[in-house]
Amino acid sequence: MIFVNGKLLPDSQRKRVLGSLEAQLDAVRTAPPLEAETVISAVDALGRRLEAGEFAPLLSQFLPAGVKLDALLPLLRRDSLEVRLSAELGPAPFAPRESARTTARVLPLGVLFHIAAGNMPGLPVYTVLEGLLTGNINLVKLPHGDKGLSLAAFGLLAEQEPRLSPYIYAFDLPSGQREDMKALAAMADGLVVWGGDGAIKSARTLAGPGCKLMEWGHRLSFAYVSGYADKEAELSALAAHIAETNQRLCSSCQVIFLDTEDREAGIAFCREFLPYLEQAASTRPAPGGGASSSLSGHTALLERVVDGTAEGEALFRGKGCSIILRPGRELELSPMEGNVLVKLLPQGALLSALRRQKGRLQTAGLLCSPEKRGKLTGLLARAGLTRVTRAGGMSASFPGEAHDGEYPLRRYLRVVDVENT
Repeated sequence: MIFVNGKLLPDSQRKRVLGSLEAQLDAVRTAPPLEAETVISAVDALGRRLEAGEFAPLLSQFLPAGVKLDALLPLLRRDSLEVRLSAELGPAPFAPRESARTTARVLPLGVLFHIAAGNMPGLPVYTVLEGLLTGNINLVKLPHGDKGLSLAAFGLLAEQEPRLSPYIYAFDLPSGQREDMKALAAMADGLVVWGGDGAIKSARTLAGPGCKLMEWGHRLSFAYVSGYADKEAELSALAAHIAETNQRLCSSCQVIFLDTEDREAGIAFCREFLPYLEQAASTRPAPGGGASSSLSGHTALLERVVDGTAEGEALFRGKGCSIILRPGRELELSPMEGNVLVKLLPQGALLSALRRQKGRLQTAGLLCSPEKRGKLTGLLARAGLTRVTRAGGMSASFPGEAHDGEYPLRRYLRVVDVENT
């Protein structure tokens, strides 16, 4: 299916739509830009309807089992959206700014082509919302696993506020359809790509010299343990985070680094943490999650045994989860699905080890005593982390926060200087 001007159309209409799309976009661009207030009012109204349970049957139809949007509800409220605009763009961000000779006008980049990843339900809606808040027209290539959630959300937005219709166009388009992908990219002033190295490399071949490329690549996150303020609460929160995210988000914990060089201390931690992880895994709502995660962790270790890279590893197998104590200090992707890596990384080696993943670092869940927190937070920030949270808040969203160390809304705008007459 495709979404054009507020309507769902069959994919058989794609070629016809693409053939006339640029003329439609030009007509929208010649009109005054979409105002942020129009977007905020529509999103706030939809958020309140969502909170009231009006769309529960619709969400149950499209959301993966066990996935809830409760944590996102506060971000759909007017106050959160206004805080975000102010934090990223300053007060009165779209007001003309006059100097002695010129007036600076802040305008949308124009047309954004979003290539969304499928690792987070609703990501296409999130990235389009950023485009709408900055007044841009949005073309979207939906990820393979979207299952209709984003198309339904775009339909609700257009129904709530018809003025948004000409600013959203979505295509359930396989990545292999290079001709159509190139056609969409050729119409765009900016290409916004979410995904791994393969998606980024592919997007670079699509974006022509006149198209601004904005990459939101995959990131790696971890927990760092250097003592505790409240051991039981912090370990429970970390285990819950691992189970709830299945370690599939950029902000999910892949490795638990311990502030020690003592392998026996590492073994003791794994044994102590395993019951917390088992308890959290037992509440995972996805059908078959326990069996899947056990198989994932066991298979990962077997593969490493076969290829000879598992020397020195220790596996702590639990019900529906596992912990692998692995030598080395490299931050890497875990087997996921409740299977977490544990490595030894004393403070003195922290920066040099993490800098090997520069550009890929995102969130550190810090577990430590209160008196250590300031020093360790500063060290993690200097190492290249863009978020430092408590154990259970690694994937939490906060109003006004940056994304991977940047304010994305700034990237979707341009400044026009007009000489005063």
